[in-house]
Amino acid sequence: MTAKEEKAIILDFLPYGYPLEKKMMPIAQAMGAKTFVLLELVPRKGVKLESKEEVYIGEGKREQIYYILGRLKADKLTENAKRVLEELITSRVLEDESRFIEFFNTASAINTRLHQFELLPGFGKKHTLAILDKRKEKPFESFKDLKKRVSNLPDPIHTIAKRIVSELKGNERYLIFTQ
Repeated sequence: MTAKEEKAIILDFLPYGYPLEKKMMPIAQAMGAKTFVLLELVPRKGVKLESKEEVYIGEGKREQIYYILGRLKADKLTENAKRVLEELITSRVLEDESRFIEFFNTASAINTRLHQFELLPGFGKKHTLAILDKRKEKPFESFKDLKKRVSNLPDPIHTIAKRIVSELKGNERYLIFTQ
């Protein structure tokens, strides 16, 4: 079951819609605040939206958003939206550190040959074994704790952010952080 988003963060606002499409309808490219889902939103008449602005998209009365047009394909993202998306994801990973540390404390093998850690860019068998070994001693408490206890580990914040962007672009077979 997929969780319903209550809020979205604006990545880019196109007051005249997509340049190559015939419709001149304003469109906002946005990311779900919780699940990182990419969405196309239609704002209410006369509403101007800013990049990184949070808007309510849940049930009931919406002040700024008229309706949700649907999911946004990553290849339709504007250049500005791509840049903002990477910034937002990195800051979300930092803000929600406990959620991602929980991943390092609970992640398991996908099959006999592949562990979830190995799906992270720059993480191989050596890192996987080191993380599994260290978490047996005691759970990780923070990104700092993880970096301190596991030597030569790539930066977990940027690694997770890269993985999320890659999942959103549809480049991944297994989804760890998105739906």
